[in-house]
Amino acid sequence: MNPIVRIEAGSVRTFVVVCTIGFLSVTAFQKLRERLRPDPTVAVAAAPPADGMVAGVALQAGRNGHFFVNALMDGRALPMMVDTGASSCAFSEEDADRIGIRVAPGDFSRVWNTANGTVRVAPIRIGLMQIGSITVRDVEAVVIPRGRLGTSLLGMSFLRRLRDFSVSGATMTLRG
Repeated sequence: MNPIVRIEAGSVRTFVVVCTIGFLSVTAFQKLRERLRPDPTVAVAAAPPADGMVAGVALQAGRNGHFFVNALMDGRALPMMVDTGASSCAFSEEDADRIGIRVAPGDFSRVWNTANGTVRVAPIRIGLMQIGSITVRDVEAVVIPRGRLGTSLLGMSFLRRLRDFSVSGATMTLRG
């Protein structure tokens, strides 16, 4: 048998094995990412407040135990994860673009300390932010540079403006 053919056959086998491992790794990563994304079937229960009543929204924890909302910012929808450990609402630069917020490189003027270290952020204000029947005006927020934040965060700059929020079991209740 010709040694060149054996080397080529071995190279082909190696190539096929490497491609198979790569394919399986990408597939496993995508499945993990799907598990960590907000569950689109998790509903936000909201009823318009009756006279004298406080607006309320009940959120069900996703498969990963986190609470997700579909927030409206100045009328544009965006999925966000509720994060009581975030001092401010935080938008990825990609999500900010999607809802019409444009920031320039020079806008990243503040340094923010996060669980993953420090990052420069662009401070912004959201004129009107809605979660179900709850509306909050003039919400402080920041934009995080591209590639640094996977899911935008509904932080304390929104939550502290509510009358109350609480967690019981797998349900988080927000009260406007």
